[in-house]
Amino acid sequence: MTWIIGHILAVGIGLSLGLIGGGGSILAVPILIYVLDTQPKAAIAMSLVIVGTVSLIGVIPHWRQGHVNVRTAAIFTPVAMLGAFLGARLASLPWITETIQLISFGIVMVLASVLMIRDPGIKSPLQRSSQTASHPHPKHHWLTIPLEGLGVGVLTGFVGVGGGFAIIPALVLFGDLPIKEAIGTSLLIIAFKSATGFLGYLNQVELDWMLIITFTLAASLGTVIGASLTRIFEAKQLQKGFGYFVLVVAVFVLAKQ
Repeated sequence: MTWIIGHILAVGIGLSLGLIGGGGSILAVPILIYVLDTQPKAAIAMSLVIVGTVSLIGVIPHWRQGHVNVRTAAIFTPVAMLGAFLGARLASLPWITETIQLISFGIVMVLASVLMIRDPGIKSPLQRSSQTASHPHPKHHWLTIPLEGLGVGVLTGFVGVGGGFAIIPALVLFGDLPIKEAIGTSLLIIAFKSATGFLGYLNQVELDWMLIITFTLAASLGTVIGASLTRIFEAKQLQKGFGYFVLVVAVFVLAKQ
């Protein structure tokens, strides 16, 4: 029964990634730990494989709709990949316990929920054009994007968070991307940095590859459905409600520690 429930929730993870470009790994880690009884470090490593694969699959319908900005992704992705690998190696240090990782994960979840509830920077193109005219972007915003990429990458490797909640506002604010394009681009970034984050965990943990495969298939189904539903739903309509849900899960994770 727990296996079935866990995989139904995996479909929900995919829906989140497909619809709002983030939130998948924030849910994947608690589901793997508390529903499917996976050890925390293994759950973080497994979530990187799952979310990375699902994000890559989710890019396909966004690409077909013209919602992936390769140029911006090329600026953000390399440093994010480096950060993810460094974060994973940081997790291998002897004094980094599973409790420290889960408390860090819970704190990141709280931060993510606040960002999603407040909906920072996710404005319509008209609002952003008006704001840009009165408050021009800094000349060096091209440097801000890779710096944030490095920071989000470290979080990805250390606690298994894909970071779509931070990537999307950065792409909107500093990359001047429309929200739908930011969502599609964030999925491409998440896929690449999840891969290097996972490489950093090799030889640290034992992985249940059968669970990874079945969980990934369920989440991939949700992602394809979610990406298709972006034609109907606006991300900002769903983001706030999802933020409150993430906050509840964050309180649960921190309370368990």
